[in-house]
Parts: sequence; C-alpha cells; structure tokens
Amino acid sequence: MTTPLPTRVGVIGGGRMGGGIAHAFLLGGSDVVVIERDDQSAEAAGERIISSVEKSIARGASVTIEDATDRLRVVTDLAALADRDLVVEAVFEDPEVKRRALQGAEAEIRTDAVLASNTSSMSINGLATLVTRPAQFLGLHFFNPVPASTLIEVVIGTETNSRLASDAADWVRALGKTPVVVNDSPGFASSRLGVAIALEAMRMVEEGVASPQDIDFAMELGYKHPSGPLKTTDIVGLDVRLGIAEYLHEHLGERFAPPQILRDKVARGELGRKSGKGFYDWSETAG
Repeated sequence: MTTPLPTRVGVIGGGRMGGGIAHAFLLGGSDVVVIERDDQSAEAAGERIISSVEKSIARGASVTIEDATDRLRVVTDLAALADRDLVVEAVFEDPEVKRRALQGAEAEIRTDAVLASNTSSMSINGLATLVTRPAQFLGLHFFNPVPASTLIEVVIGTETNSRLASDAADWVRALGKTPVVVNDSPGFASSRLGVAIALEAMRMVEEGVASPQDIDFAMELGYKHPSGPLKTTDIVGLDVRLGIAEYLHEHLGERFAPPQILRDKVARGELGRKSGKGFYDWSETAG
C-alpha cells in the first residue's frame, strides 16, 4: 500500500526551485504554504507560481486555477509552518542560509512533521546535525525546471527513519515523478555525475578542443542527452554550478576543481540564462 501525498506542505523559498516545488504539490492536491523573505518577494512568488500552474492546466493538468489558488499561501512568517505535515527547504546553496532556514522551520513545525532539504550537493548528514530530530529529516532533490522534470532524488541520511525513506519515494510517485533513492554522499548521484561532465566540457572549451555548441551536440546527438552539459550549466546557473563544484572539490578531490573559465565567467556576472550570457547568448530570454 502506497503512502499518499502529505495534505499540508510548506516550502521555504519561493524562487525558481521553491516555486517549482510548490507547483508540483499544488498539482498533486496538497495545501501549500510558501515562505518568502519580504512582502514584495511573496507577492512576486505567488504570481509566478499561479502563472506556472496555469500553463500546466493549459497542457491538461486536472486541477482548476481557482482550486490551486485557494490551496496556496505565500507569506513571510515561519509560524505559518506550524500545521504542516512536510516542509521542504529550498533556499540558496549556502551553509549559513540553510542553517537559518532549517532551524527556523524546526522551531515552528510539529514534532511528527517531516523536514526535507532540496540541496543539490550538500551533505544530508551534515545538515542533519543542525536539527534536533534527524530521524525526521532527509533530502528531496527536485530538478530544474520542476514542472517538466520527471526525477526526484530521495537522499537518505544515516539517521533517517527507514519508514520515512519509503514514504518519501511514494510521495514522489504520487507527484507523477520517478524517485531515485541514494544514500548520503557528496553530490549524491545526479549532481556528482552532471557536474563531472560539465567541468570536463568547460576544460575542453578552455583548451580549444571545440566550441560550446559542438561539445553539446556531441552529447545530445551521440549520447541522447536532451541538453548538452554547457547549455545545462547555463540553465542551472554558472554561479550554482561553481558552488557545487567547490563543495565537491573540497570533499572529493582535484577531479572536481572548478576550471578557470567558470570562475572568470562568474566573476564577470556571466551566470547563464538568468543574466543573459553564459556559454551561450540568452539576451532575448533573460529576466
């Protein structure tokens, strides 16, 4: 017997990832509260989430926009998490920002509620040291863009309750996605492999082996990747990829050392699609 989706879900952070996570749970039928840092950000996040849900409805999602709107609140007070069954932290990949979000949430939620991190690379065991109930804590690594992605990594910490691990995989299936269950390790499965390929592609650009387009074509046409490693890096964000690479470099060694071309582009503000330029020109779609 499978475990149904949590009825009441909280998401800390209403940006691209947090908004996408809220979107997924709204389509699944959950009541969703999103926490943002201020009123202006909260209003903008709510508008983005509802707009995204509208696009899913146009593609055939079986909810109404009125129903989804009724089940969404975007607020600034962590106290709104008090009645949540599941809270997913989706803030920036920075240890201090994660600490504040997780500890702030745990101070408000019920003792039987589940707390999860959407981190793409940080150790779940390491983050578990920040909370007082590590058995109720795990990783739920959603992929960008969440509405279109069919994969979620369920990352199990050493102290994660085994029943919770099973329940979380059921939740992923209830969202219409596929769970990949991994034990905690730097970069898990997806980020570790994805970043390894992307860093080598960047070194190839540095060395003049081929253009970014031709390197991406080699992976898209030769290996059936839907998007090449450099285009994917632009979509994810070069700053995000740099942060993950630095973390993996620290924990796994030199093979994850960020190439100079990546550091230079981030220093120049060439962050990919969101800034208008990365390895590609995105000026017509930025913003």
